[in-house]
Amino acid sequence: MLYFVTDMRKQVKAALAVIVLALTIASFGYYLHKHPEVIEQLRHLPILTLVSVLALYCAGFVALVLITRSSLHLYNKRLGVQENFLFNAYSSLINFFGPGQSGPLFRGAYLKKRHGLNVKPYIFTLLVYYAFFGVLSVLLVFIGTRPWWQTAILITSAAGGSLIIVRWWKNKNKRSMGGNQLSLSPRILGLLFAATVLQLAVQTAIFGVELHNVGAHASFGQVLSYTGVASLSLFVAITPGAIGIREAFLAFSQNLHHIGGNAIVAANIVDRASYIVFLGILFVVVVTLHAKDKLNVKQLNLDKPKDS
Repeated sequence: MLYFVTDMRKQVKAALAVIVLALTIASFGYYLHKHPEVIEQLRHLPILTLVSVLALYCAGFVALVLITRSSLHLYNKRLGVQENFLFNAYSSLINFFGPGQSGPLFRGAYLKKRHGLNVKPYIFTLLVYYAFFGVLSVLLVFIGTRPWWQTAILITSAAGGSLIIVRWWKNKNKRSMGGNQLSLSPRILGLLFAATVLQLAVQTAIFGVELHNVGAHASFGQVLSYTGVASLSLFVAITPGAIGIREAFLAFSQNLHHIGGNAIVAANIVDRASYIVFLGILFVVVVTLHAKDKLNVKQLNLDKPKDS
């Protein structure tokens, strides 16, 4: 019965993702038809822009590898350098192209099978990372555009809320960790925090390059706010790469970052195209290094129902 309910939820989520994607494509098409100047902007983008964004996405991938490394240290688990690289590369690909954002499912199954990290400890590592990511994203939203005291109140609230959720989940599940010992040392938390800062700094640079090259003339504070909003959209993403969700967030928050609709559409087209190219490069690397065999993906049995 539980598997049936879970399967129904997956089907509903997949259907919603398809609907959102279809509406997004239709909306982009209609917008570009009504605003041909956006297409003209994109046609004159220098190749250096694409190269710069791809280089930054590579830096962002390094940050993701570091986040994985420091997150697993919370439970004294370690992946080798090559394993960590292939693990993140493979999960990034299936998260974007697989059904229903399969990346987290693969990561959880792999870590349990290969490194003995049970599901609940794995979820806790995600909660700690998301707490850092969420608080920093809220900081970016407001730090460049709002008075300092408003920013301080919002950050304190976000940090407090994240801490309450993390502590509640930890206390609720501390008896069902399956022997995985948690270590919340300042060093490990500091490394995870630093890796998350690096990830968002790279993302800020990516958006800054894209906005500059589509003629947005955005200030540094606006780019920070834009990045924060775009990052927060990932928390409600039901589509690959939050396609459609991120654009909606950015469109409805223009009173925060003050970046116009044309610039949002053009910059996101550049971003999506660049990311697809990056994933293509990642795919070639994954195939060349035989990641599927080295990670023993077939033995994970991702499609089989788990016992409740």
